[in-house]
Amino acid sequence: MFSKFIHLHEKRLELEAKLSDPAMIVRQTEYRRLAKEHANVAKMDDLYAEYQKTAEQLLENQQMMSQESDDEMLAMIKGDVAELIAKQASLEQQLKILLLPADPNDQKNILLEIRAGTGGDEAALFAADLFRMYSRYAEGQGWKIEVLSSSSIGIGGFKEIIAMIKGDKVYSRLKYESGVHRVQRVPETEAQGRIHTSAVTVAVMPEAEEVELQIQPNELRIDIFRSSGPGGQSVNTTDSAVRITHVPSGMIVICQDEKSQHKNKEAAMKVMRARLLAKLQQAQDDQISATRKSQIGSGDRSERIRTYNFPQGRVSDHRINLTLYKIEEIMLGKIDDLLDPLLSHYQAEALKTIQ
Repeated sequence: MFSKFIHLHEKRLELEAKLSDPAMIVRQTEYRRLAKEHANVAKMDDLYAEYQKTAEQLLENQQMMSQESDDEMLAMIKGDVAELIAKQASLEQQLKILLLPADPNDQKNILLEIRAGTGGDEAALFAADLFRMYSRYAEGQGWKIEVLSSSSIGIGGFKEIIAMIKGDKVYSRLKYESGVHRVQRVPETEAQGRIHTSAVTVAVMPEAEEVELQIQPNELRIDIFRSSGPGGQSVNTTDSAVRITHVPSGMIVICQDEKSQHKNKEAAMKVMRARLLAKLQQAQDDQISATRKSQIGSGDRSERIRTYNFPQGRVSDHRINLTLYKIEEIMLGKIDDLLDPLLSHYQAEALKTIQ
């Protein structure tokens, strides 16, 4: 199973030789690529070396145990053997995870779309709360977040908000957030204090590069119009809002947050490319078996994935039967306790295919 790791050390030395070549100094793009590859190879090589060393120590201790007659010494060796067996199992699990096919999107930036669903103004307010939660998490990770488009309501909520989040492995951390997020709480506008249930949809899409998705100019219809805000009042006095229609699919994207027509068009094209790429990937996923989809985590937007119950102070993820009673911390962006178990779950499901 681990034959992939046998020649890793040779590959590591080969990469180190290339990186130490003086001619590489002027080839910065190639140098960065090699440095990144070296870091990955070195990590795997160190882990495999530790696994081999642990296996050798375990064999030695098992041989000593079979030859030892002193009860006290035998008890010590048995304790060491138990620790080594546990360590070997942990290292083996980590190596198996490294054998899983890499998701090509894991390194990418994302487009985050949050839309109010059922629940009226309360859903729009919760959409704003979720956007704030993800924004604070992004800030904590050192990522950059840029709002590309938004449609707000007068009391501080969003009918829809679309943002680009840029940073290291953003998609790998947030890709399982796509789906329906349900909230149960007493709305600020509810005079009688009744618990209200609302829903918000979240979509996490990897940023699509132009080279990945070729869109022909004749496939697009671009309309320019005057921006408008809540209630229809003018946002600015120039025709800067942009509506782009992808004719073959009928997909429409509108961006009007910027005063510059050029910036709105650029933002709209980012959203359009990401949506079209997500649609293409979904079409490919639909051809895969339901079992395989659950193993890789398709993140179907129609699936209710999580409930935020404010009166009980709990957040429940329905995919992995996880409930945490720390809703205030989570809404402040401290969501690793949700993300880590999800990642472990989907890794465990995928590992079943290589057992």
